[in-house]
Amino acid sequence: MLFKERYLAGEIEFEEIDVYTNEWGFSDTTAPLREYLGLTAEEEDTWIEEGDEALKELLDRQKDGGH
Repeated sequence: MLFKERYLAGEIEFEEIDVYTNEWGFSDTTAPLREYLGLTAEEEDTWIEEGDEALKELLDRQKDGGH
């Protein structure tokens, strides 16, 4: 499962994004980080422009029944 799927399912804490990012960096995958994490383009933009906390808030809204 991708980071986003596991986070939204409540299986992992948000901070695990760092573990996934490191795994991606050392893997042979050709997938962009956004796809590896399971993020949408909007979520990735939020993460880049506003940081971890903004992405966490965006995902938490989905976790709480947003999408």
